Amino acid sequence: MQITKIHLIASLLALFAITGCSSSAQVQVERNFPTVVSKPKAVSASIIFNDEFKNYVATPSKNTTIAIGSAQTLMLSNAFAGLFNKIEFVQSRDQVSFENALVITPLVQEVQVSTPSDTYLNVYEVWIKYSLDIQNAKGDQIDNWFMPAYGKTPDSFMLSKTNAIEEATVIALRDAGAKLLLDFYRIPSIYNWLVRERKLGDEQ
Repeated sequence: MQITKIHLIASLLALFAITGCSSSAQVQVERNFPTVVSKPKAVSASIIFNDEFKNYVATPSKNTTIAIGSAQTLMLSNAFAGLFNKIEFVQSRDQVSFENALVITPLVQEVQVSTPSDTYLNVYEVWIKYSLDIQNAKGDQIDNWFMPAYGKTPDSFMLSKTNAIEEATVIALRDAGAKLLLDFYRIPSIYNWLVRERKLGDEQ
């Protein structure tokens, strides 16, 4: 009899957990990210953050929205500032003022969310799939670089669905900033452009 009661209680707790995970969540990510400490290269870049990117709201499911526009703009602004010694942030291609520079337009391709009710694990996971459209100042395509980012909560114990998704999203944004800093100059097409434009200095 005692064992039956224990099984009943466990079943009810599992049901409550799954029900909570399937509830709706409207997440507004608003965080301050620290300035990147990095030695930028002697390269100029115009970064296009259009209104869609700056105000981006992901809808990974019918019950969940994640407003990441302002947070991702701040995070990537800090990362780009650590890559280039001369940088400008504009809203459209016709505002670019630099000559002989990279022109980069970040785009969000997709945002995915995984909850405990999806995987039966006690964590929340967020994937943000970015692409960077990279051109020269003349408008010639250099690359369209795919940059995925991933974040998860250590666990979801005592976290609401909204708070858990926010935490996982912040970790994914930090992952995006780190990947940009570590991998950007490793892109073969970017390296070749630097060689052609003789922008590689003694640090290579």
